[in-house]
Amino acid sequence: MSAIALVGGLTTLLGPVVLERVLLPLVALASGTLLGGGFFHMIPEGGKLLSPLGAALWLMGGFSAFLALEQFLHWHHSHSKPAEAKKPVTYLILIGDAVHNFLGGLGIGSTFLISPKAGVIAWIAAAAHEIPQELGDFGVLVHGGWPKRRALLWNLFSALSFPLGGLIAWIASRSFNVSGLVLFGAGSFIYIAASDLIPEIKAQESLPRAILHFLFFAVGLAMMFALAYCFQRN
Repeated sequence: MSAIALVGGLTTLLGPVVLERVLLPLVALASGTLLGGGFFHMIPEGGKLLSPLGAALWLMGGFSAFLALEQFLHWHHSHSKPAEAKKPVTYLILIGDAVHNFLGGLGIGSTFLISPKAGVIAWIAAAAHEIPQELGDFGVLVHGGWPKRRALLWNLFSALSFPLGGLIAWIASRSFNVSGLVLFGAGSFIYIAASDLIPEIKAQESLPRAILHFLFFAVGLAMMFALAYCFQRN
């Protein structure tokens, strides 16, 4: 997952027109896989050992934590001095990515501990989301004045918080039930898809592009459902 941060370097090889055509379908696919991974895999696995109310609390905890993080980042950005607006944003992106990856590592690591099959699916869903995100983040860093090599390096450093989160989940599993962390991760998946990704793909004036994006979204959902169905039968 940390190595996926290096995919941002592809933006230097693709022209802006090609990148725009590829990026939004990838975002649509990622939104479907995140929602499918959360609803079809993580919630059923994480909810097995918790009461319905307890499961709902952990789920909304993950959703709310990412809402609070995004609110803070937007607030900090809006209070930056105009002349310095670009540079602080680049640091905020790295900090936000590091926190996001750490929490993702907690949730996905916990999912692996409860069900390796569900853990693999959760990782696939998160990886599908990371690819378009890292492409966009790298572009923002370079636009904000970072040299390309330095932007790639620091993007990778921020992504290393993902295995740290997974390691902490493994250590925590020796002391208490980590089912709640699985649902926490599912809540973050749902927030990212519903708040950040779907708004990017739904505002399309071109009907063919809108249909294309919906199809990619549906493919992401269908893949996650098909995997859940196959695992359930096995």
